[in-house]
Amino acid sequence: MHLNHLDLCVPDVRETSEFFERFFGFRCQREKGRDALAILQDEAGFTLVISRLRAGDPTSYPAQFHVGFLLESEAAVQEAHERMREGIAEISPVREVRGGPAFYTRAPGGVLVEISHRR
Repeated sequence: MHLNHLDLCVPDVRETSEFFERFFGFRCQREKGRDALAILQDEAGFTLVISRLRAGDPTSYPAQFHVGFLLESEAAVQEAHERMREGIAEISPVREVRGGPAFYTRAPGGVLVEISHRR
């Protein structure tokens, strides 16, 4: 068994999709409706679905909910931090987390994102 996809619900599908395309190499495979849904895929074939929040849905994720990206090296984490720091207002410093360098940021829509490397 393997994880097939992840669906994140956000207020602005386009803005959140562009974030994951710009910083994590996802490519939009298909869009549905008017800013209702975007289906993204990464180089490994993982599917990330970005859906618009519906009326009555909670407007934020629980504080510790997050999406984690594991990079191939410490240098890759530092490079990602530098690249993202230029385009994102809210980004943590790189620090040691569970045996390797990591940092956190928030994607549009409030999704917490961890970027790390494990030694």
